[in-house]
Amino acid sequence: MSDEIPSKRSHEDLWVFGYGSLMWRPGFEFIEQAPARLIGEHRALCVYSFDHRGTPEKPGLVLGLDRGGACRGIAFRVAAKRREEVIGYLRDREQTTHVYREVMRSVWLENEPRERVAALAYVVDRGHVQYAGRLSLPDQLRYVRQGHGRSGNNRDYVLETVRSIEAQGFRDPQLHQLALMLHDEAPLHR
Repeated sequence: MSDEIPSKRSHEDLWVFGYGSLMWRPGFEFIEQAPARLIGEHRALCVYSFDHRGTPEKPGLVLGLDRGGACRGIAFRVAAKRREEVIGYLRDREQTTHVYREVMRSVWLENEPRERVAALAYVVDRGHVQYAGRLSLPDQLRYVRQGHGRSGNNRDYVLETVRSIEAQGFRDPQLHQLALMLHDEAPLHR
């Protein structure tokens, strides 16, 4: 799907694809939401957080859409009259350090009749200094445990995302494994 800048179609409703905190805290007004699947990118804890869930000195770790696979999340439909306002809000929220590319992607709504829509999504920029790549589970745990930024602690971010995924009726095995480790407050090495 084209990476066309979403504000070019200001007369149309806007779909936004949420795969992390947007699922449980969208922060904008929408007129519809539906479980959705994006093909071609997957949810990964692959972004060092220097702002919302960490600092440059003590980075946290947040989700990004990274190349390959598929991702289940939530698509939110925003009325055309709120389109520019919501895009502005999302840019302020998601683009504080420009670690994401703002793109339009094909998303399959998991409703009847399983529509395909173009949705605004935030995909990690692999060339950005905050791109963490594929970290081991112990490394993910270390960053999440230390991370705290202006939006709160990193642990809560991961646990809320897992709760939201479960509420949608599916699992993300790696994120669920990390959540189990976060629930266990015992030291990593006994």
